[in-house]
Amino acid sequence: MAGFIPKDFIQDLVARADVVSVVDSRVRLKKAGRNYQACCPFHNEKTPSFSVAPDKQFYHCFGCGAHGNALDFIMEFDGLEFPDAVEELASMLGLEVPREQRPGTKPGRDRAEIEDDFELMEKCARFFSNQLREHPNRERVVEYLKGRGLSGEIVRDFGIGYAPEQWDAVLREFGRTPDLQKQLLALKMITENDRGKRFDFFRDRIMFPIRDRRGRVVGFGGRVLDKGEPKYLNSPETRLFHKGRELYGFFEMRQKHRDLDRVIIVEGYMDVVALAQFGVTNAVAALGTAATSDHLQLLFRQAKQVICCFDGDRAGRDAAWRALENALPLLRDGTDLQFLFLPDGEDPDTIVRAEGAEGFQQRLDNAQSFREYFFDHLTEQLDLRTDAGKAELVGQAKQLIGKVASDFYRDLLTETLAHRLGRTTSEIERLLPAKEQTASRKDAPKRDKMTPVSRAIGLLIQHPQLGQLVPVHEELGQLNLPGMKVFMALHRQTAAQGLTSAQALEEWRGTKFEARLRELATWDHQVHEENLENEFSETYRYLIDRYLEQRYEELKALPAAELTRERLQELNELLRLMKRK
Repeated sequence: MAGFIPKDFIQDLVARADVVSVVDSRVRLKKAGRNYQACCPFHNEKTPSFSVAPDKQFYHCFGCGAHGNALDFIMEFDGLEFPDAVEELASMLGLEVPREQRPGTKPGRDRAEIEDDFELMEKCARFFSNQLREHPNRERVVEYLKGRGLSGEIVRDFGIGYAPEQWDAVLREFGRTPDLQKQLLALKMITENDRGKRFDFFRDRIMFPIRDRRGRVVGFGGRVLDKGEPKYLNSPETRLFHKGRELYGFFEMRQKHRDLDRVIIVEGYMDVVALAQFGVTNAVAALGTAATSDHLQLLFRQAKQVICCFDGDRAGRDAAWRALENALPLLRDGTDLQFLFLPDGEDPDTIVRAEGAEGFQQRLDNAQSFREYFFDHLTEQLDLRTDAGKAELVGQAKQLIGKVASDFYRDLLTETLAHRLGRTTSEIERLLPAKEQTASRKDAPKRDKMTPVSRAIGLLIQHPQLGQLVPVHEELGQLNLPGMKVFMALHRQTAAQGLTSAQALEEWRGTKFEARLRELATWDHQVHEENLENEFSETYRYLIDRYLEQRYEELKALPAAELTRERLQELNELLRLMKRK
């Protein structure tokens, strides 16, 4: 659907959402007094410092500084852009997101085109799915799927289809105008040769729709039915599809499971589907690339244990090592990364058909630990009986260990390295670099000391009900103090309606003041609840006094000729008020 999301709808969405329910749907929360808490999903910690406040509809981690409302949490946890997070939260609440066209803007790209792209990709997926029932070759295709052990239910659940062998099936179906053909080209559903001739990108292939985290089709994987090259063909990178971020089967896995102890990464989409056919529904596949940092970060948020299950050939072991390197900064205390290498010529598809789900699970239970694979790989071609071999091991290991975020894993690798070299742990520790520090909100430069205006803003953003305590004095907007315009706007906002902190902050999203307001939303004001109203009133009176003094000095500095009767009366009134103070 084209257009912009109305701001009123976003505010209503934040007002309807319960941040506790949203967070608890992804991270198990425990009651802690008036609030809820958990170990932070955004950094490594052993003791819970992640707190969710129902009254403020706000979450905050006292360890890394992560904070925000329900929308912020979905954006950060699910890795979604703001419009997609709005769509996700609205879907959770059973609401449809309205769209509007802003005056003076022309329709075209932006969200309008993106939504049209998703709609077209969904139509293509339905087209391929329908070919299994309607195409003259359907018996050949269905026989192939049955031969791979796939049931009609699994084919339906994963939306598997068939791309006809014709050169222009998709082109004729969806490319009736030049603009539609241009869109199909951009999405790589059709391609164009050097002579300008256009034809379908996928032909005579079993089609696997690749869905994003919200279930929208972003690309396809195609497998040949008979002999042919390439055996597997994935959609190229497009404006919708980024293979380093998407995982085949992730959406389907999340539809089956809310809580997972283990997630399996396999190499291909047929592996994911075959495992699901046998009841192993916690597998995903990277798409033509090794498991990236984005992939692993997403999976570690779903389960504590991630097992990389790859072929035992060179390509599979190289992919496993790249996954391990990408995981080093992401491993947290309590998470577990393991590796399962299958025998030559075997893959999860063949193993699960031969041994069943129980046999495959037994292999997973005996997977190689992170530590074992780490050192087996590094020492594969080293002779540790020689000083040269030992020196090379230290040189390779120390840089990798320096990237490890988890204290537990860092100590574990250090101890194992010492054991393999016949040295003490303290000796090895002296050879290792200091642990790399990941960027943290907590490490952001500290602001200057809290000014009265900042204090008033901080109290108001954390406790919006204070805005109705005192009337808005518009003349305070003339006070020459940094931040007064923000304070006045926030005071008008909170005085006009009862808001939570989450709603108040949402009004400032995308403005240049957002970052500072978010800092103040997590500032520890150290004011007891029973003293909040008095503290805010005192701060407000201070601002009024400063305004009186400023206005008095302005009038006093005027030339005598400009001191009208009204200004003289105002001057006397200001003097009286200041003396009374």
